Amino acid sequence: MLSLSKKICLALALSVGLITPTLANDDDDVLKLIIEQKLQQIEQQNKAGAYVNPLLNARSALVMNARSGEILYHKNMDSVRSIASISKMMAAMVLLDAKLNMNELVTITEDEIDRIKGTSSRLSIGTTLTRTQLLHLGLMSSENRAIHALGRTYPGGMKAFVAAMNRKAAKLGMDQTRFYEPTGLDYRNVSTARDLSIMVKEANKYSDIRRFSTSNYGSVHTSAGKTQTYKNSNALVREGLWNISVQKTGYIRESGRSMVLQAQIGKEPIIMVVLGSTTTANRVNDARILSTVVDQQFF
Repeated sequence: MLSLSKKICLALALSVGLITPTLANDDDDVLKLIIEQKLQQIEQQNKAGAYVNPLLNARSALVMNARSGEILYHKNMDSVRSIASISKMMAAMVLLDAKLNMNELVTITEDEIDRIKGTSSRLSIGTTLTRTQLLHLGLMSSENRAIHALGRTYPGGMKAFVAAMNRKAAKLGMDQTRFYEPTGLDYRNVSTARDLSIMVKEANKYSDIRRFSTSNYGSVHTSAGKTQTYKNSNALVREGLWNISVQKTGYIRESGRSMVLQAQIGKEPIIMVVLGSTTTANRVNDARILSTVVDQQFF
C-alpha cells in the first residue's frame, strides 16, 4: 500500500501529466521508476531548448549561447517573417565590408524620401553628413534616410548594395532570408529567428556596429538650420541595465515590434531574437522574460 508521501507524489505526477491513470495502478517501486524516467526525459528536453514555453507575446523567438551555438529556447524559430529595420544590421555589415572612406560626405537627396510607407525624417533634404554619422544614426535610431543614402552611394548604387546584402546572407547560411532594400520599410524583407541569430553573431564581430548600435545619443546639424538630437530606439539600451554588445530594433505594421541583440547573461554571451510582438512594451517584456528564464535554467 502506498504511503501518504508517495500518494502525494503520485497525485502531483498525475496532475502535471508525468504519468497516466493506468500507470498509476502499478506497483509503487515501478511507479517510482516511471516517474524518474519521465523526469529524466524532461531534463533532456530542457537541455535541448524545449524545456519551457514562457508566455511570450512575440510570434517567433530564439535564445542561443553565442559561444557554444547551443539553442536554449525557441518558438517558431523557422517561421519566415517580415523583419523591418532589423535589415539595417545587414546593411551595416555590407557597407563596412566595402572598406569605403567613412569620412566622405554624403548628401541627403529626394531619393531618400520614403515612398513605401510615407514615413517622415528629421534629416531634411540637403543635409550633408559623413558616412560614419549616417551609419551611427541608422543603427542607433533606425534613421531610414541615413541608411538609404548609404545604399544609394554604394559603388554600383542601390541595386548593387541590395545584391551584396543578399550575397552576404547566403554566405552566412541564412537560407530563409531575403532583402529588397536596406531600410526594412519593404515588408518583403524577410527572415527567421534562426537566420537572424546567425546575423547577430556575425554583426558582433564589427566594432563599429557594436559601438553605434549601443550608443545612447547622437546630434547632427541639418540643412533646415536645426540641430537634431537622437536617442537609441531600444529601451533596454536606454535603461543601461543590460550588458548589450550589439542590437537592433524594427517595426512596420507587417512585422510587428521586433528586436535582436547579443548580451552577457551570467557568464555567457547570449543572442536573443524576438519577432512580432504587438507593442514596444511587449517587445521589451518578452526580452526580459527570456533573460530571466535563461538565467534561472542555465546559469
